[in-house]
Amino acid sequence: MLALSGGWNEPREITYSQLLNEIEAGNVRGVKFRGEQIVEGEFYRVPAPPGPSTSAETDDETSPPADDAGDEDASDESDEDDADGGQQPADSPSDQPQQSKSGQSSKADKDALKFQCELPPLVGEQFLAALRAHDVAIVSEEPANFGDLLALAMFVLLAVLMIGAWGMMRRTREQMMGGGMLTGVTKSPAKRYDASSNRITFDDVAGLGGVKSDLKELVDFLKAPEKFQRLGALPPKGVLLMGPPGTGKTLLARAVAGEAEVPFFSISGSEFIQLFVGVGAGRVRDMFKTAKENSPSILFIDEIDAVGRQRGAGLGGGHDEREQTLNQILSEMDGFTPSSTVIVVAATNRPDVLDPALLRPGRFDRHITVDRPTVAGRKALFELHAAKVPIDETVDFDRLARATVGLTGADIRNIVNEAALWATRNDKQHVGAEDFEYARDKVIMGGRREDILSDQEKLITAYHEAGHALLAWLLPGSDLVHKVTIIPRGRALGVTQLIPEADIQHITRKSLEARIIMGLGGRAAERKQFNECSTGAEQDLRMVTQIARRMVTRWGMSERLGPIALSNSEEHPFLGREIVQEERQFSEHTAQVIDEEVARILHACDQRAVDMLGEHGDKLDSLSNALLEREELDIDEITELIGPSVNKPRPIIDEASTGASS
Repeated sequence: MLALSGGWNEPREITYSQLLNEIEAGNVRGVKFRGEQIVEGEFYRVPAPPGPSTSAETDDETSPPADDAGDEDASDESDEDDADGGQQPADSPSDQPQQSKSGQSSKADKDALKFQCELPPLVGEQFLAALRAHDVAIVSEEPANFGDLLALAMFVLLAVLMIGAWGMMRRTREQMMGGGMLTGVTKSPAKRYDASSNRITFDDVAGLGGVKSDLKELVDFLKAPEKFQRLGALPPKGVLLMGPPGTGKTLLARAVAGEAEVPFFSISGSEFIQLFVGVGAGRVRDMFKTAKENSPSILFIDEIDAVGRQRGAGLGGGHDEREQTLNQILSEMDGFTPSSTVIVVAATNRPDVLDPALLRPGRFDRHITVDRPTVAGRKALFELHAAKVPIDETVDFDRLARATVGLTGADIRNIVNEAALWATRNDKQHVGAEDFEYARDKVIMGGRREDILSDQEKLITAYHEAGHALLAWLLPGSDLVHKVTIIPRGRALGVTQLIPEADIQHITRKSLEARIIMGLGGRAAERKQFNECSTGAEQDLRMVTQIARRMVTRWGMSERLGPIALSNSEEHPFLGREIVQEERQFSEHTAQVIDEEVARILHACDQRAVDMLGEHGDKLDSLSNALLEREELDIDEITELIGPSVNKPRPIIDEASTGASS
């Protein structure tokens, strides 16, 4: 088959009639079909341009010349040779295009021999017959279908996008479900404790002697069960640690994990609740299954109130995901097939919202209250956390313990850390008493603000804080004044810092009234000095109103209402109960009496504050002027200015008398 030469230049376009004429004239070397209607090919020689001549003349002009165009005999001989089966015109050397002296055609001549033609519709068979009749070489080539290529590319791109979207959805779903695809959704995310890394024991827990003894008994049972089984004793099915945030509930659980020589699994209550219904119950089953396979073992659930709230209290009825998870926990702990080799330890700071079925014996048999540490406990905590800090000899842990009433173990650890940071910032080699004082003020009162107060604002703030401090200094039953400052701290422009003289569990009516009078002292001092009030007493009014209302509605300290407790909607921690139940359980008349009694208590205490400040106006001026000059006064400076307080601090802690252990 004849191979067609190619080039970079586009072939010239000719009409179909021109192509037929050249075929009949024998001037077409070969053709190539591109699709059904496009034909490309090559001439033997460049055809003459079409003119106004007749078709006969055109045929004469376009016919291939013989070796001697004017010799008829030669033409006849050529015809005879063709009839006798001799060489065809396509192969005749005389029909080759003219060449240069070097024997090669120029590139321009080759490009001029190429042509392209678009066939009319329905002439395919006729055109092929003409080609065969004149022995024209035919080549068929499938054209490049760019539409198909584009469709294929779009399909591949769409497939890649779908695979990428599926991968992103898979990753998102794994993150939402805690890992795993559909087959691993219900797998428990409980983590097994590794005692080889960062091991914590009961020696790392201070100030909670009674709590540690209860948990040590649990650890001893797991280590030597025959000691208890000899007398028929059984271990508790569950231990519930209850207490305010920061008191060390999770730390105690980590200490149990470090002390017990059995597998310890931990999980948070919020990890049970996921997007799909039934996932929480499935995770509970898998968690207990894993614990039973490694029994005897301990299972710790932190913040169990996230899943253990009382059933039927929400708007979802009894069919929501949280309640199904709780039902599964109840069944696993003490159901038809309970396990006596898995002990559950849980922690919460909201025991009042837990379901009663979760708290009954057989599930959580032992309830341990982890409360704020006492004075001796706070001292032990300071000593424990300061053991890794170079402490100066000036640090008095007894004084620090008395000055941090109501703080938790987490607060004390934060104070020690802040003191070390402050000492480091000041390039000290040891942490001294002044560093602990700075850290204590920062934790309790907040950090210092860089607010710039005007002289008038400083004057108002000085008299406001002096009024608080003076009344607390003069009122029997009030807390001790530790420090007064007009330096903005936290969200306050000034602070009067009070310290209870001890860890008081019972507060008398006299002490409550003293707190109200002291709280109204700042507002009374402003009225006395400037004959008007400012907005600085907003938080004071909120505090004293709350105390007065509780005196009337909770503590039975109203003469008109007598010994009665009146509940309100604040006592309902559930949204469902608050909607179903009434907001209050007393009449409109009783509500009016409550408001009148609260107002009576507040007005009486306010008048008492005004009278006392009027009697000691010179001391009020002395404190105010000293605050304007020094901006901060401690207990010794206040004593030097206005004399000793009526409230005396208690003596140094006697650990032998308290009986507390670390």
